[in-house]
Amino acid sequence: MIGVKVCGIRDAAAFDAAVGAGANWVGFVFFPPSPRAVTPGEAAQISRRREGGPGRVGLFVSPSDADVAAVLDAIPLDALQLYGTAERAAELHARFGLPVWRAVGVAARAGLPGREAGIDRVVVEAKAPPGATRPGGNAVPLDWPLLAGWTAPVPWLLAGGLTPDNVTRAIRASGAEAVDVSSGVERAPGRKDPALIRAFVHAAKSARRAAQTGEERAEQGG
Repeated sequence: MIGVKVCGIRDAAAFDAAVGAGANWVGFVFFPPSPRAVTPGEAAQISRRREGGPGRVGLFVSPSDADVAAVLDAIPLDALQLYGTAERAAELHARFGLPVWRAVGVAARAGLPGREAGIDRVVVEAKAPPGATRPGGNAVPLDWPLLAGWTAPVPWLLAGGLTPDNVTRAIRASGAEAVDVSSGVERAPGRKDPALIRAFVHAAKSARRAAQTGEERAEQGG
């Protein structure tokens, strides 16, 4: 079944919707320029609403060790999602002993990531447009067929411009095994809509089941 991450959680209603819908991960953004940013204390308060459940992922942009340590002092995380170099990702992996997900913006197949030490997952999205103030979360869809047949070096997530209306097409066109949504389930920048979260998670998790049903019919000659 397709894995789903709901990123940019900032309030209890969004967190509860993601948990209730069966999201695999929830993401907290620790990058102040983002409209989805939270403080470590705010993220901790939200996360305490539910013991267990989805993995907690912290998103960082070129952080120092002290930045990451300050967050981890407030909230236990299951993974660090990094906008930064592969070398920096490996350093964070060694320093904190947590899985590191590296976000990679691509514009052509040649830009798809290869194997890099210290990286446990990659998040693949469209390259940030010129003039963007953030390296990701810009609601720009990737050219999904560009990923078809790609052999990823580690488990990966598709991100960028995904919505409840297009996520099924995106999964089928790209072959994604997991998806990451943020602005596509918002009613305004940084304001998640619980109904859209539930619709997205349902659509994403139904996509692989629909594909498997078709394959089973083909195998049975139906």
